[in-house]
Amino acid sequence: MGQNLRVSELVPRGFVVDEVVDADSGIQICLRASSARSCCPGCGAASMRVHSRYARQLADLPLSGRPVRLVIQARRFHCDAVLCPRRIFTERFDNGALLPWSRRTARLDDLVHHLGLALGGRPAARFAQRLMLPASNDTLLRVIRRRGRPPFVPPAVIGIDDWAWRRNQRYGSLICDLERRQTIALLPDREPATAQAWLSQQPQITIVARDRGGGYALAAAKALPAATQVADRWHLMENASRAFVDAVRKSMRQIRAAVGASTINADLLTAAERIQYEGYLYREETNVAILDLAKAGVTIKDIVRRTGHSRGLVRRVIRGQRSDVFRTRESSLELFLPWLDAQWAAGQRNGAELWRRLGHHGFRGSLRVVTEWATRRRRAEAVEGGALNRTPSARTLARLMTLARDQLSRSETVLIAAIESGVPSLVEAREIIAAFQTMIRKKALPDLGPWLERASSSLVAAFGRGVRKDHAAVAAAITSSWSNGQTEGQITKLKLVKRQMYGRGKLDLLEARLVAPA
Repeated sequence: MGQNLRVSELVPRGFVVDEVVDADSGIQICLRASSARSCCPGCGAASMRVHSRYARQLADLPLSGRPVRLVIQARRFHCDAVLCPRRIFTERFDNGALLPWSRRTARLDDLVHHLGLALGGRPAARFAQRLMLPASNDTLLRVIRRRGRPPFVPPAVIGIDDWAWRRNQRYGSLICDLERRQTIALLPDREPATAQAWLSQQPQITIVARDRGGGYALAAAKALPAATQVADRWHLMENASRAFVDAVRKSMRQIRAAVGASTINADLLTAAERIQYEGYLYREETNVAILDLAKAGVTIKDIVRRTGHSRGLVRRVIRGQRSDVFRTRESSLELFLPWLDAQWAAGQRNGAELWRRLGHHGFRGSLRVVTEWATRRRRAEAVEGGALNRTPSARTLARLMTLARDQLSRSETVLIAAIESGVPSLVEAREIIAAFQTMIRKKALPDLGPWLERASSSLVAAFGRGVRKDHAAVAAAITSSWSNGQTEGQITKLKLVKRQMYGRGKLDLLEARLVAPA
């Protein structure tokens, strides 16, 4: 049995429909308030004495793909309260259906707000045009800013991490409620004082998950001394891997001596390798000058003043982290190396032919890339008396030393075996790093003390000192289930929102779009 649809059911509550006009530009509904009285916004006294009337036009939700405009016969009332400064006021409507001075109904304004939150300015404006919603991109952004950020439930477990306004130039901070898995605040910078000021307003927080940087640790210790700090496990694993790369970089001279490549025959180098080798010789002269000054007891500050080099460069030289001969980048052949290895093992050694075949597999690089790979592969297999003419970069060696032996080629196996026999301290560092990562994965807290003692006298002693300095947070990372992974995910969402606005969104707009519920 069908039901009749009345026009009054399509308009907000508290109104009576007087007339419906179906025009070419859309549907126009004339209505008036059903209540005979209205309350003064100044004193709250109800009044029934009408002063005058005027027509007020508002946009409403579209109907069957056609725009709808409401024409309301609004009234002005006298306020009879003796102490009220208002003598005349415009009537207010119940249920928040129509806000004062608004050009849209509350339900349409709510839809415009959610469109702006989801899509931003211009994309939401184009979508609103298809939905027959009259809203420009500036209007959408104004609605978001007007409503601002909704209040959040005071959190007990938070994660805090930095995000880039502009990489390597300006950073902000994001705070995430880890229990509810949502962003609750954005800070304009990553200074400890800014984070401390925000944390001081939330004394109920009991757990703070953070990265390994000292800024957030200092802020949390000052603002919430009773809270438990949890170091992020991903950062711990990444710091351990970086520590091993640094250990390999410090041992490059011993490695070259162990593999018989302490001297390099420049005649066997390619043109690009020769340029890198000349740069290495120039760097070695700088390194010797800095190391001589350091051995003489000159402080880093004075070395910087005398040589004119940056403090970071001087520190890397003193730590032995600037001794690579060849600095390699990720190759465009990376995805095709398994296929190239199979072809090489099958006896195909012609670089030009390999390049032509690679084109059928989607490779878009130049012939030179493939021929240089073939040349390096040919020279790597031509091991004369166990001497190698070129040592890979520290990063490459660190990767090869941590791979399983069945994943290495013959020349790589010979290289790693020579390094392991000639530089035993590097093998010890690898075992220490592997033990630390195993301890993190298996949550074996009792192993942390013995590990710190073992690491204190190894090539990764600096990493061990950092773990010891942050002992409580590292121990909590091993035993606690909380981590900063959810915060990293919220930062990824922030990057998406930021790119939707072409990187031009200010902090209030970013915070409103990220913090407000969808």
